[in-house]
Amino acid sequence: MAVGLGPLPTLHPVAGFELGIASAGIKRPGRKDVVVMRCAEGSRVAGVFTLNAFCAAPVILAKQRFEGPVRYLLTNTGNANAGTGEPGLAAAVRTCAKLAELAGVDAHAVLPYSTGVIGEPLPVEKIESALQAALDDLSVDNWAAAATGIMTTDTLPKGASRQFQHDGVTITVTGISKGAGMIRPNMATMLGYIATDAKVARNVLQDLLLDGANKSFNRITIDGDTSTNDCCMLIATGKAALPEITEAKGPLFAALKQAVFDVCMEVAQAIVRDGEGATKFVTVEVNGGGNHQECLDVGYAVAHSPLIKTALFASDPNWGRILAAVGRAGVPNLDVSKIDVFLGSVCIASQGCRATTYTEEQGSAVMAEAEITIRIELGRGDCRETIWTTDLSHEYVKINAEYRT
Repeated sequence: MAVGLGPLPTLHPVAGFELGIASAGIKRPGRKDVVVMRCAEGSRVAGVFTLNAFCAAPVILAKQRFEGPVRYLLTNTGNANAGTGEPGLAAAVRTCAKLAELAGVDAHAVLPYSTGVIGEPLPVEKIESALQAALDDLSVDNWAAAATGIMTTDTLPKGASRQFQHDGVTITVTGISKGAGMIRPNMATMLGYIATDAKVARNVLQDLLLDGANKSFNRITIDGDTSTNDCCMLIATGKAALPEITEAKGPLFAALKQAVFDVCMEVAQAIVRDGEGATKFVTVEVNGGGNHQECLDVGYAVAHSPLIKTALFASDPNWGRILAAVGRAGVPNLDVSKIDVFLGSVCIASQGCRATTYTEEQGSAVMAEAEITIRIELGRGDCRETIWTTDLSHEYVKINAEYRT
């Protein structure tokens, strides 16, 4: 039951970037579960990856290869190829080698990505059998189909696209993502792919992705669990007839940065809106921090609290749970007498206790909404951070209790 998430918007094709989808039947016969993406020769590729120590075999391989010439990205769903040791790494190498053989490129120019059940051997033969069909399906117009092809427990595909003009030339930025559970990225999201036809120096592209991910994917959480398979890639094909961006300055870079950030934010928030069992889209704003980290600590303490998340599901304005979460966030020398807490525009707590103007009816009215903002004013400084999260429902428990069945 995605919150405020409708059909995909128009996803503009990116010159020099093609996508093909096929069925390997990894979990269900006939399901489109293999996606191949082809980058034009000379494309630059940036990436951010999970910080989970049990990172999946495809993550290990993609991290080793993404700084070199990249021609193909290979994604499978239904199997994470994580917790699979050396056999899992060998399986990832083998699928890449097979795609490279079919496409006529060096095996190191293929990057693998997997998502699904952890700890199960990768069904290599099934994936290999689908590769030619995916190659035959390659098209610049296949973004929407690919967004569906990378889904697991997602209920809707996720994508965003932006275009802008520079010196009479149209630049396009388009991206897709997947994720609905096991979401608290320590880099980006479970899987995300963003492409542009701008020509960008690789170091500039990498910094752009890191910055964009930190302001979007690294500010979302559904359940506090960082996946073993998190990857987000930014590809610049260089097909637009404009000079290369070699520095992080100037009007062309500024316009590209805004477009990339917009796409990152839209697809990251779409993950939260489609959170497993979510009935609420929740914005947690923390203002007045002494530094950014303490704002994040407070924000995540609120966003991860099962007591707050279940109260959100019940539309219960149990504001004492919010105060308790702020108090245990670990902020040193926190003066609770300076803290104000708001639900939407309603002040529920002021100077560390119930606001004199607050009524239960006001709180209940805000909590009944599908989109809710919790705002916390710390009164310690000028720093601020925003995190996006969901409630915790019966359906979330059901989905994850039955995930392997």
